[in-house]
Amino acid sequence: MRRKDREMNAEFGLEVIDRAEFGVLSLVDPQGEVYSVPLSIARDGSQLYFHSARSGLKNTLLKEGKQVRVVFVSDVRVPELFENSKLDQILVDEKGIEMLGSKVFTTEFASAIVTGRIALEESDEGKLHGLKVICEKLVPAKMAYFDAAAANALAITAVYRIDIEEITAKRKKFDASGEEMKFQRME
Repeated sequence: MRRKDREMNAEFGLEVIDRAEFGVLSLVDPQGEVYSVPLSIARDGSQLYFHSARSGLKNTLLKEGKQVRVVFVSDVRVPELFENSKLDQILVDEKGIEMLGSKVFTTEFASAIVTGRIALEESDEGKLHGLKVICEKLVPAKMAYFDAAAANALAITAVYRIDIEEITAKRKKFDASGEEMKFQRME
């Protein structure tokens, strides 16, 4: 990671996963091409779960034990650090102009990148667990209906697990005075 001052610890990365609305799964296909797909992914401990139809290109590529990478991004926003009147003043100062790109035309974010291995949940128990983890994250207010929906979905749904092997995390955020907060990875 080039910007070590933005690097965060693994615990922070797990929090990003939990907040992120989706993750982008990437892997290399047999022809050496990168295949990426956005997925609704939920975490239970050091395992990630997602579901899919039982057929299609994604299922063909997701072989047991295959290494994958998943990227999560949360807390994205454009910071509003300066009123326009202040920016007008900054324009007359050459040193001020230099910071326009880093403090005005920028975004705050939190990100996590996971490397891990794919496993297909074969048992009904494993599939139900994965589906429950996903639904508890995405539709917690509807869990009273989970058993009925899951029973209907088991036969037509593939549930995959990614066992996390490595996680890196990064954050860009400004404090109340408009200065970028600096972080160091703590393990």
